[in-house]
Amino acid sequence: MSTTKSIGSKIAEARKKKDLSQAELAQHVSISPQAVGKWERGESMPDITTLNRLADILGVDLNYFSEDFPTKEPVRPEPVLNKKREGTPVPKPDWSWDMSQGNWTDADFSGLKNLKEKFSSSNLKNCQFKNSELSGLVLGKNNIERCDFSGSDLRNSKIQSSNLLNNNFGNCSLIDTVFYKSNIEKCDFSLSDFSGAEITETNMENNMVNDVVWKFTKFSRTNISHMIFTGTIEDCHFEHCSFYGVKFENATILNTFFKYNERFKKVLFVNCKVDKITYAFLKNNSANLEGISIIEFSE
Repeated sequence: MSTTKSIGSKIAEARKKKDLSQAELAQHVSISPQAVGKWERGESMPDITTLNRLADILGVDLNYFSEDFPTKEPVRPEPVLNKKREGTPVPKPDWSWDMSQGNWTDADFSGLKNLKEKFSSSNLKNCQFKNSELSGLVLGKNNIERCDFSGSDLRNSKIQSSNLLNNNFGNCSLIDTVFYKSNIEKCDFSLSDFSGAEITETNMENNMVNDVVWKFTKFSRTNISHMIFTGTIEDCHFEHCSFYGVKFENATILNTFFKYNERFKKVLFVNCKVDKITYAFLKNNSANLEGISIIEFSE
């Protein structure tokens, strides 16, 4: 069954279980009854914003409209855990549409799973992705503005050749995520985990990184400007980066590599503590060592 016909069938099934006529459903969505009829016959398909409204009206989860989602009861499902029953994994619902090369505005994708490569080359504005399972997401040539990804799992994702502006990535897992040749500006990454992340040939400007986890994070050939690094920075790597208006404040920097960075003399260190190897790297990179003290580890 095609995606259009599958969605139409599910709209019809959920509408009937709600004891609504096509005309009544059309009134709720502010469209014509003929348009509802076309949906249900598979002749056309509602856009994602309308599907969000339909989900609320019909009392279903947005995942319900996916082809792989079970159709027995169109109710909001409890979260499906990856448990085993008699040795067989319980299948998870999978988002089966390809939303690439689209323009998405004011859409709510919160709580969705397994989007993977389905948003590449898309324009996303004011969209909601709160608390979503987005591990392995691939974003290529995307423009993403004023979207909310807070609380989402983005580990092992790849964000490349994209523009990210004024987005909320607060409390996200960005473990082992790769940022490549992208512009990341005025985004909030507070409380996020960048462990193992790689940021290469990217512009990072005016981003909030309060209480971020920096561990085994690698910055390479990246422009870093107007940002304040705080907390613990451990086993990280800064190489061939340029710095403008950057401050490390109340930070503990351990076993971290600095080499071949530009304008590093202008980086301001305020009440920072470093180990001896990090101090050596900073000194060799011509850092201003005022505001830095060496941690003496007892044997």
